[in-house]
Amino acid sequence: MNSRLNSRLNTRVGTGGDAGPRADAWTATPAGGAPRASRSALYHPTVARLTARGLLGRRALPLGALVVLLLVVVAAVRAIGGADDGTAEDVLRGFVLSPLVPLAGVIVGTGAIGPEIEDGSIVYLLSKPVRRGTIITTKLLVAVALTLAATAVPTLVAGFVLNGNGQDLAVSYAVSAAVASVAYSAVFLLLAVVTRHAVVAGLVYALVWETLIGSLVPGARTLSVQQWALAVGARAARGDLVSSAVSLPTAVVLLLAVTVGATWYAARRLRVLKPVADE
Repeated sequence: MNSRLNSRLNTRVGTGGDAGPRADAWTATPAGGAPRASRSALYHPTVARLTARGLLGRRALPLGALVVLLLVVVAAVRAIGGADDGTAEDVLRGFVLSPLVPLAGVIVGTGAIGPEIEDGSIVYLLSKPVRRGTIITTKLLVAVALTLAATAVPTLVAGFVLNGNGQDLAVSYAVSAAVASVAYSAVFLLLAVVTRHAVVAGLVYALVWETLIGSLVPGARTLSVQQWALAVGARAARGDLVSSAVSLPTAVVLLLAVTVGATWYAARRLRVLKPVADE
């Protein structure tokens, strides 16, 4: 079984003709010497390329569906109700920032490493002289980039469609979506490392906590990524339509704590990870 797995993994990495025999794609290997670990502490280009290829192959369709759904809904709202700041804020807060942004985070964050753990191909990656922390931070950077492309940019477009960026709502919610995307990517990447049911757990968190409890229950709002992101995005808005249940300093501290803490713990868990294929 192990020989079949190694053969499959080598074939997979060799696909496209840009890996395989190129040992130096992972590390500089001196002649006759042992491979050296990557010097980069946060980013590894080969890990990034493989992660991006996997995400675009597996998750492009659901991400594209979310973007299309968003644009269809905002176009319909604009056609029916015209340009109205209050309606635009309601749609951007109640439909875009929640639930579409956390859903995009679930799709990308769990997809950055979850499938590799499930099918056992993470064994190949862990066998390379790349630090586990570098693997996690590289996958997080790729996940953040794809989530930003799928949330912040469409949110900006949606805001301009809804009310032409009146009161800077489009910019404000695009900033909020970008900030939330970073935190969600870290949280859902961690979920993919600690549980095989990361997608289910992520959907429960995104739809129940962030969308329902975090939006409606006053006490729970202080523990919502959505509210923290709103506190940051509100600084870019004119007027008082955009507001948050938490102050800006509190939001920044909590966003940093969750993002850094989730990334650190994911790297820690990856060091002791037992791939499914070995169980």
